[in-house]
Amino acid sequence: MRLATAEDMRAYGARLAAHLRPGDLIVLSGPLGAGKTTLVQGIAEGLKVRGPITSPTFVIARVHPSLRQGPPLVHADAYRLGGDLEVDDLDLDASLEESVTVVEWGEGLVEGLAEDRLEIHIDRETGDDARLVTLRGVGDRWADTPSDPAEG
Repeated sequence: MRLATAEDMRAYGARLAAHLRPGDLIVLSGPLGAGKTTLVQGIAEGLKVRGPITSPTFVIARVHPSLRQGPPLVHADAYRLGGDLEVDDLDLDASLEESVTVVEWGEGLVEGLAEDRLEIHIDRETGDDARLVTLRGVGDRWADTPSDPAEG
């Protein structure tokens, strides 16, 4: 799908959040500046968690508790991680069952955390602020999900 602005990306994330539940793993990929953190800001808004939501590149992971009895959001960034051992050191699997976990730059590193996951790739279009968002559901959890779970 094509999202024209950063605000559209946030709104999409908020709609997507309505379909998320504890135990969900979302793996975000795309080039620098594609809008991964912007999407997470929308997810956080939809989940009603404590913010602010900023790129966790230098702290690697942040936990955002729910403000309304929902699941916390674990927001991680694997950009600076050197491999599986460093991912293991984050202990993301320790909170996976009770949280919604979103990992930026997690492709090729965090798939082993859960059999079920939603993979989201974001690309920039040349010449404007539009982004192309591609979703891929993996596992039984996402088997019957439409290609755009935020719409279905």
